Amino acid sequence: MKSFEYTITDPVGIHARPAGLLVKEIKSLAGSAVTISKGEKKVNALKLMALMQMGIKQGETVKIEVEGGDEEAVAKKIEAFFKANL
Repeated sequence: MKSFEYTITDPVGIHARPAGLLVKEIKSLAGSAVTISKGEKKVNALKLMALMQMGIKQGETVKIEVEGGDEEAVAKKIEAFFKANL
């Protein structure tokens, strides 16, 4: 398993548009299971509604975990997505 933490910089946090883009990005990286956690809450990153219900706001830190095929490359792509969009 490969994991990293990221502090959200988007002023609105993880809302509908970036959450939808994130789900689309992860679907394009088939073969890996991606979870996002904040505190005690942990969700499958492909579940758009569950992701939005976490209520992740600007300044909060989330942990992203990648399991499965080519974890290193997938984690790097997701981290780049977070830096560019969140």
